[in-house]
Amino acid sequence: MSMNSKQRWMGGVVLLGGGVLLAALLLKGKEEIHQTHVEEQQQKVEQTTKDANSTAPVQLQSMTVDVETEKKLLEQQRRAREKSVAEQEARAAEFLAMQQQAEADAARKAAEEYAAINARRQAAQQSSDNIPPEVVEEKKNTAQSTKSTASVDTQKREAEKKTLEQQRLAADAQKKADQLKKEQEAKRKADADKKAADEKQRQLDAEKKASEAKRKAEAEKKAQEDKKRKEDDAKKEDAKKKAEAEKARELLEHGDKNWMVQVALAANQANADAVVSKLRAKGYKVTTSPTSKGIRIMVGPSKDRDAADAARKKIVTDPSLNMKSAWVIDWVPLDQR
Repeated sequence: MSMNSKQRWMGGVVLLGGGVLLAALLLKGKEEIHQTHVEEQQQKVEQTTKDANSTAPVQLQSMTVDVETEKKLLEQQRRAREKSVAEQEARAAEFLAMQQQAEADAARKAAEEYAAINARRQAAQQSSDNIPPEVVEEKKNTAQSTKSTASVDTQKREAEKKTLEQQRLAADAQKKADQLKKEQEAKRKADADKKAADEKQRQLDAEKKASEAKRKAEAEKKAQEDKKRKEDDAKKEDAKKKAEAEKARELLEHGDKNWMVQVALAANQANADAVVSKLRAKGYKVTTSPTSKGIRIMVGPSKDRDAADAARKKIVTDPSLNMKSAWVIDWVPLDQR
């Protein structure tokens, strides 16, 4: 086997070994990325299962700790992946350097062999003008060697071309790996943001429910207090009316008496005011007194029953007053009660 054949064989072996090593590195990187993605998916599934099976109430502090722990784990995984990628890049760079050194050695050896052949040819031409058959054969060999050298140059260019192609492929692979890494980082960030937004929304919903429950409880409490206050006020009003009625009855029965003519019992103050205005327009002295059944309207007082009865008849017979009924009662003035 000639020197050129050995060099070509060595160059082919180096190129083949380099391609195999580069392919192995790229495959290993893809497997690590895939394994990392699978582990992240498993962690998310396990976390989701734990959240679904948990029956304890959600505590904001625990969720915050879980988020911080997950962030730390993700950061550790990211650093491990970056370290692995850096190691792969270092190994690829080392392999490329080795390959370039082998190509340089092969080119150097070919150049040395070519220079030696030229030196031998020039020495043979200078030694004699008669060229024996051996020299002719050597010239043929020299021509073949020159052709082999040209072939070596062609192989070198092809090797350089293949090296550039491999570098381009490695750069493309690195670019794809970087793109995949960016996509994974963006996806992890989006998932983390979504998880944080969901947690914040759950927190807002819980606060809203708590606020609504509190408002409802306060409204119910206020309604109960208002109801109780109204009931108490009604009881107090009834007690006051009963006390006034009892006091009025006591005064009527046992106090100093004056005679009054009761002309009406108005249901409300507006009706009482209308009757009072009508009587006062006729010149009568009118007195009102609230009772449990309405507002009592009286004319008087008179010093004796006869005078009161005469006033009653006059009121009943007056068509402008339109009062069909009136009666004389005993009455105790307010200043005597």
